[in-house]
Amino acid sequence: MKQTLVLICLFLPGLAAGQQAAPDTVRHQSDSSAIQELEGFFSQQDSLDIFELIDSLIRIQDIKDKSRMAIRLGYNSNIIADNRTFNINQFGLASGLSYYHKSGLYADATQYWSQEYKPSFYLTTASGGYMKNINKWYTVLAEYSRYFYHQSSDSTVSVPYTNNVGMSNYFEFGKFVLRLDYYFYFGDKQAHRIMPSVGMNFVKRKWAGFDRISFYPNGTVLFGSEQTTSYALYPNPILRLIYNRTHTPKLPLYYPVNKTEFGVMNYSVSIPITMSRKDWTFLLNYTYNIPVSLPGEDLSLQNSGYLSFSITRYIGF
Repeated sequence: MKQTLVLICLFLPGLAAGQQAAPDTVRHQSDSSAIQELEGFFSQQDSLDIFELIDSLIRIQDIKDKSRMAIRLGYNSNIIADNRTFNINQFGLASGLSYYHKSGLYADATQYWSQEYKPSFYLTTASGGYMKNINKWYTVLAEYSRYFYHQSSDSTVSVPYTNNVGMSNYFEFGKFVLRLDYYFYFGDKQAHRIMPSVGMNFVKRKWAGFDRISFYPNGTVLFGSEQTTSYALYPNPILRLIYNRTHTPKLPLYYPVNKTEFGVMNYSVSIPITMSRKDWTFLLNYTYNIPVSLPGEDLSLQNSGYLSFSITRYIGF
């Protein structure tokens, strides 16, 4: 059914941690908001890339007898910084190289560039895994990813997740497509991500000079866990004052309260079109995200949409 899947893997960054005082907390809420919007982008883009690669392999009949390399260049309109509304002048680029062995093993390296971040090359990801076509309607993928963030020395953004391991399940019943992904993120902190997706895949062959055109409208919900930090006033200010007169270090006016929350983090609707000709695949997509703060989070997230486009060249061995 499909075995080139794997070749375009982008993955999620984490959320920023809280600070100890009220002014610092406000600053970190802004940083956390930017990181969580970036996470929403990577979650949706990764889901789309996996589908696009599985879909592109449907047309390759001799994939079981070949290993393949993929070289790609992608563009997105980068509507993820500072809660901006749609602005085509703000953009990001991604380039990557992937290798898929006919046994099902694969490896991928991707680098991301954006004019909105300092340094501009802000993230490199390395991924490896295994994909198996179980039967004509079910494909499963398991993988590990490592993120290498490039931050300036004066950056205030904390990135607690630098690794993930997980599984992606792809079900196709005629034109009806189901996806169910689970990923475990770890580093300085740990988190879970569950992403179900429902879509329809419409295919047109030998049209407008392309071998195959696929239209895949879909909706996705991102569930996840996150540690939230709130600040509470010490219950007895008089005892606190007495304690601080005779002890060092002194008790602060507020103390942090940490909780782990689980719930919906993002809703998204995506409208991608893939066009394939020989060993080339072109992807054009528009995604609209509706981020949701977990209980206890105050990230001032806003709805946003972005365009993305990628070109992939497959080389058989």
